[in-house]
Amino acid sequence: MSKIVMTGGGTAGHVTPNIALMPTLRKEGYEISYIGSYDGIEKHLIEEQNIPYYGISSGKLRRYFDVKNFSDPFKVLKGYRQSIKLLKQLKPDVIFSKGGFVSVPVVLAAKRCHIPAIIHESDLTPGLANRIAIPSATKVCCNFPETLKYLPAEKAILTGSPIRKELLAGNRDHAFSLCRFESRSKATLLIIGGSTGSKAINTAIRDLLPELVKSFNIIHLCGKGNLAPDLADVPGYAQFEYANRELADMFALADLVISRAGANAICELLALRKPNILIPLSAAASRGDQILNANSFRSQGFSYVLEEEELTNTTLLEAIEHVFRKKTDYIAAMEQSSSSDPIRTIIELIRTAAG
Repeated sequence: MSKIVMTGGGTAGHVTPNIALMPTLRKEGYEISYIGSYDGIEKHLIEEQNIPYYGISSGKLRRYFDVKNFSDPFKVLKGYRQSIKLLKQLKPDVIFSKGGFVSVPVVLAAKRCHIPAIIHESDLTPGLANRIAIPSATKVCCNFPETLKYLPAEKAILTGSPIRKELLAGNRDHAFSLCRFESRSKATLLIIGGSTGSKAINTAIRDLLPELVKSFNIIHLCGKGNLAPDLADVPGYAQFEYANRELADMFALADLVISRAGANAICELLALRKPNILIPLSAAASRGDQILNANSFRSQGFSYVLEEEELTNTTLLEAIEHVFRKKTDYIAAMEQSSSSDPIRTIIELIRTAAG
């Protein structure tokens, strides 16, 4: 039986593609272990999959001044030593890394232990963690054609992002009942603002509610702590902090999706062929990766992009009306996508690397 160690963490986006690969890896007969941080989001998500989990010390390498910049390199060094010890103990045939800073010491340790490592970069331009890890990697998978120019030609593979199969098998009726909608004649608008939610998106949607509910049933994933109790009984409006297993059903019911532009989120929209409006996290609040992701999807005809700085009640309503009117054009563009089967492609790379 071949053995694989998977790693990645810090955000759900650095974990869910790993989880998407696990069913196929199990069918292929792989023994799977996972290395993550002591108490990051990945610990809970992986333990739910009944996968052996090993925590290591993890520090963030920042490009800006922070007092933690003086202590975190020592955490990374400790994590590197711990990773070497774990890899010698687990004896994997291959490493698969989805990124995040916890993955850096694991990939570096893999090179030290002469274990092939495959890493996956979701965003259009590689983040700092993967830039550090790339020299130690055997292959580097990516989502966007534009990313290839940022990667070593001999390592780069355009794979797309692995999508959880259950997202493709949602039940519209389950979502309709969960949301307690009354009208089946209305189209459904799904808003996804990320795990912490977006104040700007939440505010705009709620300001427009009187207008929107005339034409749409609305599912609003507003983020932890962002429920509006005074709107709990508005007909046609269902708000949730987040969705887990219910998300597949919500996607199945949705006719139009408004979302942030995280790489995994937009790859799910592409796989599901959902007409969408992307409101990327602003450059002032990030390294600008969501803007690049969104612009790539806009250039391919997959998405309508509304910059957060341009988000007003008027521009959002105009965007919704435009995309809904042109939804067949967006669906047709997504159906022409040249993306291969990401899971099949990545599993083949893993199989080859493992020997």
